[in-house]
Amino acid sequence: PSEEPRFIPEGAVIHESVLRTRVADRSVALAQLNEILRQSERANVTVRVIPFAADGFAGASAALLYLGGPVTALDTVQRDTPYGTAFLDEASQLRTMRTLFRKVKSVSLDPVKSREFIHRLVKEL
Repeated sequence: PSEEPRFIPEGAVIHESVLRTRVADRSVALAQLNEILRQSERANVTVRVIPFAADGFAGASAALLYLGGPVTALDTVQRDTPYGTAFLDEASQLRTMRTLFRKVKSVSLDPVKSREFIHRLVKEL
């Protein structure tokens, strides 16, 4: 019997400001939004959007990449700061970042509403 391929779960929480920021022309912005939508259709990928109207995620003002797995002691966080990139892997730092990420995720739209939101942005372009 063939076994289903196992894919690592991936999740992204993206603020509306990032989705609206154009780093090139309209065609590039459309391609980027459509790629996010395409990736969000994968079974192992979850995309959530934080709209401008969301409140309650103070402290999340910088990019945060949380790489985690079944052994939380091996987790790592990459955080962009005004002074450069910081890598965090100490247990107390990871706890703080997990709490922050949960707060951010809690104010984001669910995956279905997030896809609908991105579709609206595509139509606006």
